[in-house]
Amino acid sequence: MKTRLVSMKPCENQSQRNRVCSMYRLLLSGFDTIECAYYLAFGHGCLLDFEQLAAEKEALRQLKIRKQKPIRLGSEEFLLASHGTASGYPFLIENDVFSIQFGEFNKPSFFVAFRSVALWHHGIQALHQRFLDWAQSVGLSNYESERLSRVDFTFDYFLPNLDFDEDSFVSAACKDNQHRKNRKIQTFSFGEGEIKLRIYNKCDEITEKSSKSWFFKLWGVEQDVWRIEWQVRKGSLRSCGIQTFDDLQYRQGKLLQLLVNEHTTLRIKEDDSNRSRWALHPLWQDLIEQVAKIEILEGPDTLNELDMNALLEERKMRIAISVYGYLKRMAAIQCLQHGKDKISVTEAQALLSMVVRHVHNPLSWSCDIEERVTEMRLGKW
Repeated sequence: MKTRLVSMKPCENQSQRNRVCSMYRLLLSGFDTIECAYYLAFGHGCLLDFEQLAAEKEALRQLKIRKQKPIRLGSEEFLLASHGTASGYPFLIENDVFSIQFGEFNKPSFFVAFRSVALWHHGIQALHQRFLDWAQSVGLSNYESERLSRVDFTFDYFLPNLDFDEDSFVSAACKDNQHRKNRKIQTFSFGEGEIKLRIYNKCDEITEKSSKSWFFKLWGVEQDVWRIEWQVRKGSLRSCGIQTFDDLQYRQGKLLQLLVNEHTTLRIKEDDSNRSRWALHPLWQDLIEQVAKIEILEGPDTLNELDMNALLEERKMRIAISVYGYLKRMAAIQCLQHGKDKISVTEAQALLSMVVRHVHNPLSWSCDIEERVTEMRLGKW
């Protein structure tokens, strides 16, 4: 069922318009997840040795730990997993840009998920070309065009005050849900399967789950950011004529306009029992206006160079916070063992240092550090 849109009443004056703009400010828009099937042929010039890959995978499996092995295939370095995938692919290789499932006898032969950090800092066309360049470097060739399987469109808004709830939405979706923490709303979701909309507190999600702190630099703020995110799968992409990356580039505007106007809208509650006649909320009005201007969702202005040093410093701080927590636990244990009320942080640090010296293995230290450097460089944090 299509939703009938009702236009917002115009702001009475410029100051009121400015207040609305400051309340709902778009910070960033782009793609956060893209999954794509590639149809590549293993010809006589193919440099992938499936017997060797299978042997290396089996050797990892025999270790009985979910450990990955660094390998170089053509122009890229990857981490080879010790297992296949739930989709039926026997091999899984990953780095900081791609997660690639593949098999010699699978069709499609390759299924690729592009990593979020790479999408925001390099862009979809550059990543698509990088995958094709890698495929060529190992002797693979296309025999069919790629087919997009999932695309997540995102719009990140600075939203310091949440002046709506789940009943403010009018949606064509049959299923909806919300998540709260400490009696505070964190997520609204609408739909399942082919199209799913989520409106959620992205700052909370970064803190509690994803650790994607590099978004803070892209936004220019570190709190009160809410994400409007559509997850669109294969069937709905095809219904808008989107199969390849070129299709996505030129037809995404049409799809987004359908989503923001017909799938779900945010309204201002009124007494009218017909909710589709409620006026649009100014946040959604702004979203519709932003989408109407879109020809290509990402462009040079949306791509940013990744500040790796800042990212590493942030990781060090997270580790320091964790270590500080363990230091307090160590101090508490020492107090219980020796009947003390408290010990100083200096004493606790000395105690922790002594315990670490007992577990330190000088023979494996260098190898373990080198292994972690490689894993982090290839995207495993």
